Formats: sequence, C-alpha cells, structure tokens
Amino acid sequence: MSAVMVDVHGVHKSFGPLEVLRGVDLQVRAGEVTVILGPSGSGKSTLLRTINHLEKVNSGWVSIDGELIGYRRSGNKLHELREKDVLRQRTNIGFVFQNFNLFPHLTVLENLVEAPVSARRRPRKEAEDTARRLLDRVGLADKADTYPRQLSGGQQQRVAIARALALEPKVLLFDEPTSALDPELVGEVLDVIKDLASTGTTMIVVTHEIGFAREVADSVVFMDGGVVVEQGPPTAVLDHPRQERTRAFLSKVL
Repeated sequence: MSAVMVDVHGVHKSFGPLEVLRGVDLQVRAGEVTVILGPSGSGKSTLLRTINHLEKVNSGWVSIDGELIGYRRSGNKLHELREKDVLRQRTNIGFVFQNFNLFPHLTVLENLVEAPVSARRRPRKEAEDTARRLLDRVGLADKADTYPRQLSGGQQQRVAIARALALEPKVLLFDEPTSALDPELVGEVLDVIKDLASTGTTMIVVTHEIGFAREVADSVVFMDGGVVVEQGPPTAVLDHPRQERTRAFLSKVL
C-alpha cells in the first residue's frame, strides 16, 4: 500500500457568513488519481485552493507528503508560515487552472522556465532543457518560441500542464482543466492528463468529465454542500452510488 501523499483533515472554510467547506476529510495516496465531482457551488474548487494554501482554512489542516501546508505545529497550536515558506511549499504542488493563467508577455518556453529558475534556483540551461522535454511530452515541441495568444485554448492548457510539471511537484491539482475549452479541444488535454496518470503522477482533478473519471480515476469523490457525500472506486460511485444526492447528480450528467 502506497503512502498517503495528500491528507485533508477536518477542513472548514468560510467567506464571511457563507460556509463553503464544512469539515472535509480526504486522503490521496502517492501515485493515485482522485477525481472530484459535484454541482457548481459544492466547494470543489475551494478545496483545491486550500490544499496549496491559496485559501487559508478556518479550521482543520492539510499536509502533503507529511508536511503541514501553510502552518507549523507547536504543541496543539498551528502558527501560520511566512509567505516565503508558503511559496517554497507551493513548488511541490502543481496547479492547473481553468483559464490557463499563462504569462502573456512570455513565450511558451519562458513560461516553463520562469519558476524553476526563480523558485528552485535551477541553472537556466538545465531549466530550458527540461522545458523542451516537457513540451515534447505534451505534443508542443514546435511551439517553444510562440506566445500564448498565438495558441488554441487546448494548446494553452497543455502548456499550463507542462509548466506545472516543470517544478517536479509531488502532486498535481487540476481545477476543471477542460471547462474553458471548445468541445473539440477537450480530448487533447484529457489525453495528456491520462498519460500523466499512467506514469504514476499523484493527481487531484476537479472535472465534469464522467468518462474521464471512469477511465482514469483510482478514486471518485462526490461533493455537495461543502462536504464529501460519497467516495470510492469509479465503478462503485458512478455505477452503484449509495447516496441519494449522488444518484440525483449522476442522473443529470450521465
């Protein structure tokens, strides 16, 4: 049994009076793919953002590979880390956003090289060699000197995935990576994610792509109302859901 890579324990998150996460527990083992499904507003994206401390939790905690994220523990108290220490931790957590978030003023190659050089202090030549290898892996070796605006949405998202991989993270988080794409471009991005899954990359993927979840996930999580309603292997959750809320959701999307 592989070790737990991501451990989310009792996480609560509110925005003013709105409680978005209400005591979420989640464990993801090293090398596994967890797909999170659920209706809009169920807390899926907020959960991802608490994992890499883009959102601070109100209570509970998150650890990656045994290290608390955003805090250090002293006795029974948690003390928030300095920003530079949080940024160091984030280099271990790749994040692929809905809308790509590429730097428009940098070429594709420069987008991939920026973080390894500035955050990991990698020599530029080494970072460029790694970047070109990753671009080849996502089928974009010929786009290194192109700017993001010259690419299709699917190509931009594949660059974003390569950029996340450039830091050699311990876990990759995907926040609805195909939702901003035209339907005919969805497949090229999912194919890259499937390839990553086959190589043992630890991933948490928020998506509405049920077919992808069925094919690639080791575990499917259904969230609603800020809680985990149901979790298990794809065949169990998708084909034989135990909870009425899960059944009602799947009846609308399958």
